[in-house]
Amino acid sequence: MTVRRTLPQRKRSLIGAWCFVDHYGPDDVLATGGMQVPPHPHTGLSTVSWLFSGRVEHRDSVGTHAMVRPGELNLMTAGRGISHSERSTADTRVLHGVQLWLALPERARFIDPRFDHYIPQVVAGDGWQAQVFLGSLLGSTSTVATHSPLLGAEIRLEPCSTLTLNLDADFEHGLLLDSGEVRIDGQALPSDHLGYVPTGTPQVSLTATGSDTRLIVIGGQPLGERIVMWWNFIGRTHEDVETYRQRWQREINAAKGEALPVHPWYGLPSGDPEGPLLAPPLPGVRIRPRS
Repeated sequence: MTVRRTLPQRKRSLIGAWCFVDHYGPDDVLATGGMQVPPHPHTGLSTVSWLFSGRVEHRDSVGTHAMVRPGELNLMTAGRGISHSERSTADTRVLHGVQLWLALPERARFIDPRFDHYIPQVVAGDGWQAQVFLGSLLGSTSTVATHSPLLGAEIRLEPCSTLTLNLDADFEHGLLLDSGEVRIDGQALPSDHLGYVPTGTPQVSLTATGSDTRLIVIGGQPLGERIVMWWNFIGRTHEDVETYRQRWQREINAAKGEALPVHPWYGLPSGDPEGPLLAPPLPGVRIRPRS
């Protein structure tokens, strides 16, 4: 699949608690095979799945079996540990969406795992529509609880329309352009790029310059914590992710016939058609925390 990753990058690791932005498709599933990700672990983060087209089947180790559909939020909070699989469905022809991660703050990173599904209302005005899947914007508030102050929304603009966003000035924000053309306070944002708006900004103006335009807006108060992110884990030290990896390897070895731990750290999704992914080897150097 075609994937553009705009966060993390060398110049910026976090926007609020948002630590990962993958933007994929639109892809012809018959040509690419679509999304086929066997069971794999997560620790210390939440995953946000948001689709523009297609469907993805989700299974996880807390017993969830759900579909990710366009315009519907699937929020999986790993906490101390979870595993899940993701596969585009047989009836999907074009797969297109974003996968976003949130770093859990220190006080919440060892909570019990859980899964939330939410269908945000569509709010609209002159030349625009929006769905706010986390936090509050444009008079709409998500009912999904988060562990740090956050914003996540999809905004669609008609050609040659302008929308003024009143922002929480305590937040920093990112704006990902999925399709169309847009100017942010008069400055063009290239397609597939993530624009950054620092704290202290109470308002931005979005203008669609020539075609239907779609953006994802993320934001939050600066996390204020240093994180180590490697593979599917978020910790605070190199030793954290080393431990998370070892736990996963022990569990998948047990799934192959060795003695299963009495209290599995991650567990495995039931009814999944494939075995779990092996963790890659750690790099031969210490992983340094980022802020």
